[in-house]
Amino acid sequence: MSGSANGRQAVENAELLSKDPDTLEVVPGFAHEKLEGWVPEVAGNEELRQALEKAFDYRGDVTITCKDGSKIEGYIFDRRTGKSLEDSQVRLYPKDSSQKVAIAYSDIAALAFTGRDPAAGKSWEAWVRKYWEKKAAGEKNIGIQAEALE
Repeated sequence: MSGSANGRQAVENAELLSKDPDTLEVVPGFAHEKLEGWVPEVAGNEELRQALEKAFDYRGDVTITCKDGSKIEGYIFDRRTGKSLEDSQVRLYPKDSSQKVAIAYSDIAALAFTGRDPAAGKSWEAWVRKYWEKKAAGEKNIGIQAEALE
């Protein structure tokens, strides 16, 4: 979506939200970026900060490569931003451990969105579309089933 299209959508959403929510049939949402598989360029401090903000909002695992060469794959659940990279840290649950790990932003050399985003394509609209496809194909007892967790 282009910047002007995003801006128009934001204005339309704001106008809808300013109305009485009880009169709305569908409340506007927002689009998530497709980050799965993305390896951001983190050449400078600002690029690293922006990539880590996106990683915090990401619903899958990320792989962090530290400056010492070690790699940690896991789910980012917290970040604490300070005035400098040394004062900032990201916290994650490693994929292979139940221990929480904190990594200073200044220790991060690279970041990759390596895990599958389990919520991608799981919007209400996607479910309704699949429901009607199944119904049109003659399936019976169609309902909402959660996807199995890995």
